Amino acid sequence: MRRFLRPGHDPVRERLKRDLFQFNKTVEHGFPHQPSALGYSPFLRLMAIGTRSGAIKLYGAPGVEFMGLHEENNTVMQIHFIPDQCQLVTLLDDNSLHLWSLKQHSGASELREEHRFTLKGPPGSPPSATQITAVLPHSSREVLYLGTESGNIFVVELPTFTVLEDRTITSEAVLQRVPEDYCNRRSCELVEALREHPKNPDQILIGYSRGLIVLWDLQNNKVTHHFLGSQQLENLYWQRDGSKFISCHYDGSYTQWPVSSDNRQPEPLENLVPYGPFPCKAISKIYWQTTKNGVPYIIFQGGMPRASYGDRHSISVVHGSQQTAFDFTSRVIDFFIIFSSEPTAEFDDPSAMVVLAEEELVVIDLKTAGWPAVHPPYLASLHCSAITCSHHVSNIPLKLWERIISAGSKQNIHYSNMPWPIDGGTNIAPDPPQRDLLLTGHEDGTVRFWDASGVCLHLLYKLSTVRVFLTDADPNDNMNTLGEDEWPPLRKVGTFDPYSDDPRLGIQKIYLCKYSGYLAVAGTAGQVLVMELNDEDAEHVVDHAEADLLQDQEGYRWKGHEKLKTRDGAVRFEAGFQPFVLVQCQPPAVVTSLALHSEWKLVAFGTSHGFGLFDHQQKRLVFVKCTLHPSDQLALEGPLSRVKSLKKSLRQSFRRIRRSRVSSRKRRGGSGNAAEVQEANAKFDQDALQEMELAPVQRKIEARSAEDSFTGFVRTLYFADTFLRDSSRHCPSLWAGTNGGTVYAFCLRVPPAERRMDEPVRAEQAKEIQLMHRAPVVGILVLDGRSTPLPEPLEVAHDLSKSPDMQGSHQLLVVSEEQFKVFTLPKVSSKLKLKLTALEGCRVRKVTVANFGSCKTDDYSENDLAVLTNLGDIQIISLPFLKLQIRYPCIRKEDVSGIASCVFTKYGQGFYLISPSEFERFSLSTKWLVEPRCIVDMPEVTSNNHVHNKSGMENAARKSRSSGDYGEDERKSGRLMEHALLNDEKVLKEIQSTLEGGR
Repeated sequence: MRRFLRPGHDPVRERLKRDLFQFNKTVEHGFPHQPSALGYSPFLRLMAIGTRSGAIKLYGAPGVEFMGLHEENNTVMQIHFIPDQCQLVTLLDDNSLHLWSLKQHSGASELREEHRFTLKGPPGSPPSATQITAVLPHSSREVLYLGTESGNIFVVELPTFTVLEDRTITSEAVLQRVPEDYCNRRSCELVEALREHPKNPDQILIGYSRGLIVLWDLQNNKVTHHFLGSQQLENLYWQRDGSKFISCHYDGSYTQWPVSSDNRQPEPLENLVPYGPFPCKAISKIYWQTTKNGVPYIIFQGGMPRASYGDRHSISVVHGSQQTAFDFTSRVIDFFIIFSSEPTAEFDDPSAMVVLAEEELVVIDLKTAGWPAVHPPYLASLHCSAITCSHHVSNIPLKLWERIISAGSKQNIHYSNMPWPIDGGTNIAPDPPQRDLLLTGHEDGTVRFWDASGVCLHLLYKLSTVRVFLTDADPNDNMNTLGEDEWPPLRKVGTFDPYSDDPRLGIQKIYLCKYSGYLAVAGTAGQVLVMELNDEDAEHVVDHAEADLLQDQEGYRWKGHEKLKTRDGAVRFEAGFQPFVLVQCQPPAVVTSLALHSEWKLVAFGTSHGFGLFDHQQKRLVFVKCTLHPSDQLALEGPLSRVKSLKKSLRQSFRRIRRSRVSSRKRRGGSGNAAEVQEANAKFDQDALQEMELAPVQRKIEARSAEDSFTGFVRTLYFADTFLRDSSRHCPSLWAGTNGGTVYAFCLRVPPAERRMDEPVRAEQAKEIQLMHRAPVVGILVLDGRSTPLPEPLEVAHDLSKSPDMQGSHQLLVVSEEQFKVFTLPKVSSKLKLKLTALEGCRVRKVTVANFGSCKTDDYSENDLAVLTNLGDIQIISLPFLKLQIRYPCIRKEDVSGIASCVFTKYGQGFYLISPSEFERFSLSTKWLVEPRCIVDMPEVTSNNHVHNKSGMENAARKSRSSGDYGEDERKSGRLMEHALLNDEKVLKEIQSTLEGGR
């Protein structure tokens, strides 16, 4: 049988690959990009967020998450939960309605789109006739009320999506009970708000944009009360007992109206402009919440004075004499109040306010004095300052984990201790097998430590490097301080702050040693900080050292930004990671690579000019190496001088075009004869074909010139204890790879522990390897005698890894953008290579060693290379034989920022940014999989409701056969979407069989 197997095909290996590798996109971490709608179900205690790209996400207790995506990718305008049901309706900006249901499958709940629906108007009617502006799911769960731009209100039956024509509330019927002089002044125009009476489900309050408000009797189809407002209406809210309601208006006022049992003309009880008397912005939403002590909470969005505070995004909370205007740094999309939803409760007793802003979610504790914010367990604003880099550390030791949490808890003392109020559903996912950290560097000079162990990406601790430097902002400034007499009483809340005091503060590289607690961070202006973890606040001097990477070069002048100025004297640092030494690269270019060896107490750093090694125990520079090519002037311009670079590249492009035209003319011999031209072209094609036939599966790779820009750019640094000089003695070494395809190797002499502070660390260059095609080196790895990657520093000392095999010969793996190449050590002779670009036509962007365990047995695992290419594909390549195991499409090749942001974990998972505020998490392993698994209990429905729904369904089927005029109307009605579910024949049959089984 082996004769019939294709070369390289091994059935045993194929089965093993299925046990090891599996690609899944598992969960999205962070804050939804461009949110557009918010919904909340007091019954399910779930929150829903819709986005401008058509995504809908549900959140409950930590770990309870659901996501859906509309096929249309239109903006979600409104979200409404059906009362006491596991269903919700979304309205999109194309006026389509979509019904979503939470259904159980394989022991867990799933969010599914059941149906879409479109409301159609009569033939020839304008689009405004069915353009939905307000939606009211009735508490009976039998109908939706849909207000439109025309002023008409359509009634749609649930769950059949049947338009009940005889129950349509027309603007003409409403105006019959309104005084004639008011009708002449103001027409109904569009329906702005629909609110059901809290005590009488047979009455609904209808608010029209011009200010008219009516109470409609559903049983008798007539207006029982009308309320004549003089200002443009924005929203309505019932008080809990139904005796009063409150309206808010475009001029920044709100009005309280009584609802009497007789038919007298109601007069407003109170009309107030909270931030008058000057012109104010509209109050777009308002709540009136009752309490046991009799003092209500009045909560409203907007209303600020236009002239002075028209650019503020605020929500005001008023409780007796206490008033605060919460000021958000991004636009408020919507908000809701969490209060007692028990029907028997006499008072609202609000507990929390949940605000969805454009860039973050903010929850305010209304029970605690001072109304502090609640620390969110999910929906973190990852981009509170733009993310500039990320670093993942797996399997954090418990002691370090607890110390980081302790440092973070001291930063969170201003947060409320209130339990997370959105706690619906149950998380049934298994506990994370280990503790993982994701570190993100930011433009403002901060590093944030995230708990990446499970589904919820939770902020543990924030580190700021700003205190080391002199900037325009005082770190002791308090943005929230208010004068006693300041009006309006604004208080800034939230963490989103996209503005950086100085772009040079940006963090570019991070390296954390989980065993020693040492942390190295490097920034945009050539600054490298080495830190250690301290459990207490401390004040000390940060030592400074300078690394001149151009010391041996003449005639170079740096044209970029200056270095950051440092503070003189002692600096006070809060508990956590505290810097004790600063290495400043000169020129102060962006640090492009960083490596830390905590056992040898060494840190290596590289820029576009060269690299250096620093002894952070003796606080002494060991050596620097300039990698700058004589023609590489671009590296001296810095990131702020790219206009000249653009002009230069354009000139070079035009020169290449001219050269190609000249060479083609020469090839044609300058003749204008068409036959000669065709003959020359045919010969050229034939020569090219012969060249291709020599290597049919390889693309020709043009060798890069040593004069290409940025050849000295240091891409990777790597510490290894290996055989560099001869095969009998191993020694510490430092390896560096550049953009020009050069690999430098330095032998290091690290004194033993007892003489570590007395003798200096010495370094001597031992090897220099130049790759033939000068492709950028993106990874360097040394394999021991068992062909296993060398362990991390201190990993063996903590009994978490086997000691490396120093008996067999070591191998060096150099990964360039175009190929993987294995060399023997110490001779550095080529042993094996895999030409990725020649075979696949792609280039390596990210590479890491990952450990893959079998899902069938705990006894087997192997180390492989996880590789991300510029096409967005992920390839798994075996070690040490460099055989391609499997390939998965992961990121769109057009998503350059997503590819650049990707970070792999040690156990075959990864993260990449799908937007400035969201990480997509994926897994390549069958064994290590972190994904939401949760359940939402379905409410019980009585048999009477089932029977009623069945009869409604039959009516719907009849009406849908007899009339198709209302499809457009339903498209316009945002809440009508739910009813469309039962126009689906399969769903109808399923419900019918369920009903018959119930009987």
